[in-house]
Amino acid sequence: MQDSQRQKAIAGFESFLNTPLQTRLEQYRTNPPEASAIALFHDVAATVPAYKDFLAQHSIDPSSIQTFEDFQKLPLITKENYLRLHPLAEFCRNGKLENCDAIAVSSGSTGKPTFWPRFFTDELQIATRFEQIFHDSFYADTRRTLAVICFTLGTWVGGIFTANCCRYLASKGYPIAVITPGNNKEEIFRVVQELGEGFDQVVLLGYPPFIKDVVDSGIARGVEWQKYQIKMVFAGEVFSEEWRSLVGERVGSTNQFYDSASLYGTADAGVLGNETPLSICIRSFLANNPEAAKALFGESRLPTLVQYDPLSRFFEVEEGTLLFSGDNGIPLVRYHIADTGGIISYDAMIEFLARWGFNPVETLQQQDGRGIHQLPFVYVFGRSNFTVSYFGANIYPENVTVGLEQPVIKEWVTGKFVMQVKEDLDKNRFLSVVVELAPGVEGSDEKREAIARSLLSQLKRLNSEFANYVPSEYQMPQIALTPTGDPEYFPIGVKHRYTRQ
Repeated sequence: MQDSQRQKAIAGFESFLNTPLQTRLEQYRTNPPEASAIALFHDVAATVPAYKDFLAQHSIDPSSIQTFEDFQKLPLITKENYLRLHPLAEFCRNGKLENCDAIAVSSGSTGKPTFWPRFFTDELQIATRFEQIFHDSFYADTRRTLAVICFTLGTWVGGIFTANCCRYLASKGYPIAVITPGNNKEEIFRVVQELGEGFDQVVLLGYPPFIKDVVDSGIARGVEWQKYQIKMVFAGEVFSEEWRSLVGERVGSTNQFYDSASLYGTADAGVLGNETPLSICIRSFLANNPEAAKALFGESRLPTLVQYDPLSRFFEVEEGTLLFSGDNGIPLVRYHIADTGGIISYDAMIEFLARWGFNPVETLQQQDGRGIHQLPFVYVFGRSNFTVSYFGANIYPENVTVGLEQPVIKEWVTGKFVMQVKEDLDKNRFLSVVVELAPGVEGSDEKREAIARSLLSQLKRLNSEFANYVPSEYQMPQIALTPTGDPEYFPIGVKHRYTRQ
């Protein structure tokens, strides 16, 4: 028996249950995040064998790291230079894997499974991210809520982690019941239709393309989503505000700021940040004002925009990519996650928007005012290798997605596509977009032409590089339409890639 583990679990759970959400979200005001990051470094340097070895290899004496400037000079850790070089136990404190009570699996970008151990208390800090969403967006403190976990279950990191965090909210007193059909659509339909009317609202939690597929398939078979006051929690992919509106419309959503939220998470460290009503309100404004978005983010595509607690996950930016430090089963210090993005303070965000004549706080206060926290923002474009270059213009999948989400066209397609630059017989380059048709929809020349015109319109509106770099005679994309599940472009059961080189 490990009495220290028992005491750690008791203290962690008591703190989670007894600390109001607002208090927890304001703790960083009196506890400087930089000091907490330095303290985490010293703890990891003293207790984690692999990190001790990492510092020794770089000739770093931990006692020399005293200021934040010292901390910023620490070498970055990556999967290649750290996580793949030692046995799993050596990444845990005191080299004891048994001090973690759960091990999850992620496939990663290479497809090779990676193991991620964690302890009960690691999940509690992530549960606060879920509490933000369920309390601030869904009012789940006063509404009987059925949380339907639509992430893959088994050993994979998302499903069980999410189910556990939702159950901890129930333990805290939220009237939430959790059910776990996973990614079994038939079971999702069954539990929603048989149980949904016994609750004030039903929350679907899953990856965006899968949730959309569930919604669309449900409509096709007569599921009346509007009866269940559907809310949605997403993770794993960037999506457009048009996409949010489209899916929300199909389930009967009445408030785009409060009826859904996305998580920014990784297998490495759980949830790093989450959308709030405030961040969604801001992102909605930026979606309608692409010049403001480009001035803020420096790119024509719209990133995921979330708020984060710097005491839980401390972000830095180096050369346009995100780093974070955070405690977990495998604690990480200045971890290079390879996500392109940046951070913006709360005050800087509000000041920027004021210069563009927009006050998101005032907009939300006119509705209720929940979800306004003075937390910093992190924006995430994701991995930079999903673009295609065409006449020197970087074209992003997000630009194309918006074109497929326009009225009428959105009824024809699933939202999946493959974008690539090809050459014709005369070696002239052209932009090819293969689009997956929705089940039961047949292709036609009229549909192809309408989709091409819609994509061109949105590319010119959203991507100034495309509008200015690509000669007008080469701007019209060439569209190919395929049935649902085409084995070459849209094989069923395989993680989809939106670009090909």
